[in-house]
Amino acid sequence: MSKQVVAVVFGGRSSEHAISVATAGGVLAAIDRDRYEVVPIGITANGRFVAQPDDAAQFTLSDGRLPELADSDTEVIWPSEVGDRTLRATNGDGALRDLAVIDVVLPLLHGPYGEDGTVQGLFELADIPYVGSGVLASAVGTDKQYTKIVLQAAGLEVGRYQTVTLEQWRSAPDEVRERIAALGHPVFVKPARAGSSVGVSKVTDAAELAQAFDVAFAEDDKALVEAGLVGREIELAVLGSRDGSGTRVSQVAGEIVVDGDGFYDFDAKYLPDSPAHTVCPAQVTDTELVELRRVAKAAFEALDCRGLARVDVFLTADGVVVNEVNTIPGFTPISMFPMLWEASGVGYRDLITDLLEQATAARG
Repeated sequence: MSKQVVAVVFGGRSSEHAISVATAGGVLAAIDRDRYEVVPIGITANGRFVAQPDDAAQFTLSDGRLPELADSDTEVIWPSEVGDRTLRATNGDGALRDLAVIDVVLPLLHGPYGEDGTVQGLFELADIPYVGSGVLASAVGTDKQYTKIVLQAAGLEVGRYQTVTLEQWRSAPDEVRERIAALGHPVFVKPARAGSSVGVSKVTDAAELAQAFDVAFAEDDKALVEAGLVGREIELAVLGSRDGSGTRVSQVAGEIVVDGDGFYDFDAKYLPDSPAHTVCPAQVTDTELVELRRVAKAAFEALDCRGLARVDVFLTADGVVVNEVNTIPGFTPISMFPMLWEASGVGYRDLITDLLEQATAARG
């Protein structure tokens, strides 16, 4: 059987660049080489598509050290015609050479210009199959405000929140403060369109609000201010339909446990000496697990997701409250998404294969 050619795309222009690179390291090490030929393509911080070595060790998260994507003289040029799946490359001399004819793209991008429907639009224009959600679901899933709007329309519970734009904060700060005061304390101030908890602040006093907005608006010109919730932070992994199976949800849930008064910020997720740790599987009752899995499936389908997603919720005394839907979740071997599937009987390598088979079956 001939091998399928997979373009693994990682890096990107967002502040989650390094996490994307670390994800690529895990995938390059685990992908089934008997079935797939891999073409690694990095996106630099300034947006250049460049060829990268097929060497997982260069991109691995190790001892809390975030990996870096080296620039390359070999710039990758995407097909400009529908039906042409030939990647071409130039070394800067203007001459093009064929790099590979690809069958499917595996995007491992996080945040703006990668997870938000922009790169997905590029693949759609070129009619190239790719893993994951389409343009609309990717855009909605990245924007925390519109995620909540869609989830509410589907009858799912979300926490209380306010949306604040940079212009609103600059022109009418007193009005913004009044709106936020109604949420009580603590509140969490987040960039509306960023992930990996980049730019997130916990605000316990109104005097901290200005600094929190400075941090959030450094990432996006729209912020979400969410009321604090009392409950357990639970995550579930979802896969799209394969062979008519329908949407699949991990058989177990995971939990984020934070020590003290901290929260699950970027450092807690990826750096050593974290005040947070993950528990997989989470200790929940059978009744709770049934409801958690139902809500995760409903959230995935409400956004019209494809391929994969991680659904983050709070398990409160009043029920399940959906927090976010991550359409390209962290995918390193120690990330929650593959851990949940490992605990459900699907290993990391098989998980990658599953996603690639979904993509080629749906769009091939």
